[in-house]
Amino acid sequence: MPKIVQCVPNFSEGRDLDKVEKIVSVLKNKKGFKLVSYEPDSDYNRTVVTLLGDPLKIIDAVVESTGIVLELIDMNKQSGEHPRMGAVDVIPFIPITNVTMDECVIYANLIAKKINDKYDIPIFMYAEAANKKNRVKLPNIRKGEFEGMKDKIKEEKWYPDFGKPQIHPTFGVIGVGARIPLIAYNIDLDTKDIKVASNIARVIRFSSGGFRHIQAGPVYLDKRGHVQVTLNILDYKKNPIYRIFETVKMEALRYQVKVTASELVGLLPKDALIRSLRYYFKVNRLEFNKEMSLDNLTRYAIEYLKFRDFDKYKIIESNI
Repeated sequence: MPKIVQCVPNFSEGRDLDKVEKIVSVLKNKKGFKLVSYEPDSDYNRTVVTLLGDPLKIIDAVVESTGIVLELIDMNKQSGEHPRMGAVDVIPFIPITNVTMDECVIYANLIAKKINDKYDIPIFMYAEAANKKNRVKLPNIRKGEFEGMKDKIKEEKWYPDFGKPQIHPTFGVIGVGARIPLIAYNIDLDTKDIKVASNIARVIRFSSGGFRHIQAGPVYLDKRGHVQVTLNILDYKKNPIYRIFETVKMEALRYQVKVTASELVGLLPKDALIRSLRYYFKVNRLEFNKEMSLDNLTRYAIEYLKFRDFDKYKIIESNI
């Protein structure tokens, strides 16, 4: 059986679609892996790329695409709603089939060395690939973002894992990691008041006393004209999507604000949907079949979780 990993490079451009296309061009129609999706967002000024397949083939292609990013993106001129520290901000590896987490750590270190050797870009290892406790959580590394990293990286405790303690002047630095599947998830609120999203994010994120394994913050989407609570669910088995979604709906009521929709950035495992939809079926006294088709899972996810711009190909198992 072949080894299959998911790799989700994020790069800091979501507005200039010509640049986006040039960057992902070397990831298209390759043997050994599939470019499942790439999702540029102009408000976040970020593109999330999802790759599935042979880890070594993916590594070679992502190294090549990093060279194109280096040519096209100057972080001194980049801004957006999403925190960032580099033109390619993160490259995480996630085990999917016949691959262990330890192997993903090896792949993460392999690509980190290749990128640093070829382009002289400093690399920080995070999550399961972290070499230091203060680097397990990505926000700890990213704090200060590109602008702050210029001085931060010179501190001994923040020397990079690969490369010199000096940022690349136009590119910045990259976080490379290995982790379990993360749910990148945003919840739309029917208001322009960023304070509402900020207050709700404070209630649910772990760092301010909320749910474990939840990172959350407020974002105003200028293009859409409303705010979002933007989230990372770091462990969907311990805090499933429905619990976060329903809590945000409940908290929004105190401000007379409605939750209008939610969106998934990248992919999610079938199991993550099953764990949440089982809750809604029980609430509605319906019999739940965990073996239901991916088409039905998709339909119920849209109905109960209000997913927008969602289809079955957002489910990892649809792409294997």
